[in-house]
Formats: sequence, structure tokens, C-alpha cells
Amino acid sequence: MKKVLFKKLSHGEDLPLPSYESSHAAGMDVRAALNEPFELKPGQRALIPTGFQMALPEGYEAQIRPRSGLAYKNGITMLNTPGTIDADYRGEVKVLAINHGKETFKVNHGDRIAQMVIAPVQQMFAEEVQELPDSDRGTGGFGSTGIE
Repeated sequence: MKKVLFKKLSHGEDLPLPSYESSHAAGMDVRAALNEPFELKPGQRALIPTGFQMALPEGYEAQIRPRSGLAYKNGITMLNTPGTIDADYRGEVKVLAINHGKETFKVNHGDRIAQMVIAPVQQMFAEEVQELPDSDRGTGGFGSTGIE
């Protein structure tokens, strides 16, 4: 099994590391590491610190995604979803949240604010060609395959 290395920062020392909250969870819950609570007003976005840095194995990425309960109950989601953290990034992990709800949402230190999925990635080589191979779909764009 591959492992992710985590380093806690001073404002996140008292928080648990990201963790899976059930035995078959795909994502690890990530917590807000705040010096003081803040309010995320409707329509407002904020970059929320997590209080940790990490080192992913080569060939992997971390995807930051919304937590379904926060999205459903409060309209809190992540912008740039899924946000990608590359294996060579060593800065603090932060999540870009937005409040699509109708009420102000209070974010407290230690709140589970997002989830992080670790996934393999493969880099590809780019090759320019004069023609692309045909496919059944061809150039059909949005909605071209129907709704049924």
C-alpha cells in the first residue's frame, strides 16, 4: 500500500490528520485550521487553510472535493472541483470554498470542510497530427448523444 506523508503546521497541530470516516470511504475528510472562526456569506468564496503540508507518491494526485452533507444542507461547495494537488507540491493544502446557500455559514477551527481523494495519474505525450481518427460520435458536442 502506498502512503502519503503529512506535516502538521503550527495552526493545525491540534487537529487530526485527514482520515477516512468509514471503512469504504473514497475520500479523507479535511478540516479547517483557523486562528479564529469566520463567516462565509452567501455568494462569498474563501481559501480555507488545513494546517498541513503533504508529499504524495510520484504518479498520484490529491483531489479536493465538496462534502455532500455541507453541499446539501448549507450550499457549501468547493470551486475548481475537483481541485488538483500535484505530487510535487509541498505548500500548505488549502481548499477553495464558496457559499451557494441563502444563509451565512460559520466555519470553525476543526470543522470537516472538504474531502480529499488520492488518485493515480498518468502523464501523456502530446503529438500534433494533421487528422484525427474517426469515431462514432465525431464532432457532436453538448447534448449530441441525447437524454435517453
